[in-house]
Amino acid sequence: MKIVSAKVIVTCPGRNFVTLKIQTDQGVYGIGDATLNGRELSVVSYLEDHVVPCLIGKDPRRIEDIWQYLYRGAYWRRGPVTMRAIAAVDVALWDIKAKMAGMPLYDLLGGKSRDGVMVYGHANGADLEETVDAVGRYIDLGYKAIRAQSGVPGIEMAYGVGRGTLHYEPADAALPTETVWDTRKYLNFAPKLFERLREVYGPEPRLLHDVHHRLTPIEAGRLGKALEPFDLFWMEDATPAENQEAFRLIRQHTTTPLAVGEIFNTIWDCKDLIQNQLIDYIRATIVGAGGVTHLRRIADFAALYQVRTGCHGATDLSPVTMGTALHFDTWVPNFGIQEYMRHTEETDAVFPHAYSFADGFLHPGDAPGHGVDIDEDLAAKHPYKPAYLPVARLTDGTMWNW
Repeated sequence: MKIVSAKVIVTCPGRNFVTLKIQTDQGVYGIGDATLNGRELSVVSYLEDHVVPCLIGKDPRRIEDIWQYLYRGAYWRRGPVTMRAIAAVDVALWDIKAKMAGMPLYDLLGGKSRDGVMVYGHANGADLEETVDAVGRYIDLGYKAIRAQSGVPGIEMAYGVGRGTLHYEPADAALPTETVWDTRKYLNFAPKLFERLREVYGPEPRLLHDVHHRLTPIEAGRLGKALEPFDLFWMEDATPAENQEAFRLIRQHTTTPLAVGEIFNTIWDCKDLIQNQLIDYIRATIVGAGGVTHLRRIADFAALYQVRTGCHGATDLSPVTMGTALHFDTWVPNFGIQEYMRHTEETDAVFPHAYSFADGFLHPGDAPGHGVDIDEDLAAKHPYKPAYLPVARLTDGTMWNW
């Protein structure tokens, strides 16, 4: 069995996606996601110019060997471009192997560890009461867990406040939008939001919050401590994690569970966080962390320290990644939760899929492979459009973490 062709498909059904399609000499193909939000074309070039030529003629069944070939063989390792390219190949190969075996991917990985994948939705509003109402709508839809983000008085364009009720795409302009951030105003407001949510909805809903790397470690410790009475499921991305040791300071000041990792590329980005038990949930993704092959290593390592998975699942990941993640979530023993931002109808039409939502859980379906395909004719009707994520500045003009 050999790989005879591989092509990159770029489409923009409301936002940009990069998809790799690998074809074998036995007529079986697999697809993988290579999307890097705001930097999509860099991965297209990496795949087309440097990866695809190396794949032709290789045996697609040798998934591990091909992963090591693309990682070790490149010499310049890691990074978001390289690892997304590797992830696209890896997922496409797992898709092929599961289709050849005639089984859903979760069975190939070892079978189900659970009957459904608990997901959380994104509730947001321009102010506190709008966010409270939005959380109620998600509860009415059956969600057991909801991430709550709100506009902050005195801060325009606060992070996480989308332009719709179920769909949120922060990459909003051909050049980056500039926003302004005020940490003091945010720290004084955020506990009031969750106090209000518990007053209205009681202790049952699992509530999550994303800080989006905006705080210093000691500020994050203060926020985590202030949120303890409201029993958060987690506080996400409290501070930038380039310095993994920074989370030790947060840990010393709060028992609020900590989650981080959506921008991680390899196990090395979270090794110290996990083995020193400085986090509770690792949020690395299928597409960001080198595919199923490498994310499985991260999850197995995390399990040794009772750290659970909480994979990123925003709309900057295509349905290919979502479908694959659900198979991974269904299998992985130390599962925690799965983020679920719904794609638009246009995106779902381009990427027909087997997964479905019911009563707060996603189900991957039983189709052979990862259960997601691409309609190439429809994809071609949505050409690429430049779109960048915003940037943030402090009130004095200093660049900050968006």
